[in-house]
Amino acid sequence: MKKLFLAALLMLWLTPVLVLAQSAFDGTWKLDMSKAEFSKKPNVYLLQDGMYECKTCTPSIKIKADGQDQTVTGHPYYDTKAVKVVSDHEIEETDKKDGKTVATSKTTVSSDGKTMTFEFSDSSATNAAPVTGKGEATRVAKGPAGSNAISGSWRTSKFETLSDNATTWTYKVTGDELTMTNPTGQSYTAKLNGPEAPYKGDPGTTSVSVKMRGKDTLEETDKRGDKVLSVAKMTLEPGGKTAKITVEDKLQGTTSQFVAMKQ
Repeated sequence: MKKLFLAALLMLWLTPVLVLAQSAFDGTWKLDMSKAEFSKKPNVYLLQDGMYECKTCTPSIKIKADGQDQTVTGHPYYDTKAVKVVSDHEIEETDKKDGKTVATSKTTVSSDGKTMTFEFSDSSATNAAPVTGKGEATRVAKGPAGSNAISGSWRTSKFETLSDNATTWTYKVTGDELTMTNPTGQSYTAKLNGPEAPYKGDPGTTSVSVKMRGKDTLEETDKRGDKVLSVAKMTLEPGGKTAKITVEDKLQGTTSQFVAMKQ
């Protein structure tokens, strides 16, 4: 009886600590993209002899670069891609799903060949306004002789702009459950340290699980079917107004670092 009483007392003492740790995540969070540290692993492209390749896409892409819709497989967000060669330093891309345009982008390489600028609009995983942005990548390696300037290896260096709907989300802890919602229409409600739960509103993500790692770190694992897509760890800084986030992209084999601020 004494052991049971002590165990119950211990649980009563620990419960407020757990609740406080969980509720510290409550609220709307926004990434500070000026503090983002992108993966050092480069993206690799080749545009030569009328063919376009994205060697680091998952799965990889190899299609005619004739401006016409080309069928691609294995990509949950689009089923055709068109690549239009504007010049030897610029291309335009259009992705479609079931005949509907879901993403457009323009990629331009500087005259010295060292910097790539990209602009995009992407509604492939949104249920509202598209995600828009503009960023830069730095050349790591050149492409083969005679290829378009976009060919080679490129490392993302910064985002000049990125729409708020891509960088903002809201958490709410109720009991032992965490609910996430965001402006692009994705959401889930999952038990902390519990089983996988449905991930709603994203054609490329089917389930999610969330765990508390200590009192100040939340770990989220996203999956598509049985395949782990990513693991993100969000650690609160002292005061609970800032958090550091590490995202491991299991498909690409990359790791990126971000800072988020509570709004």
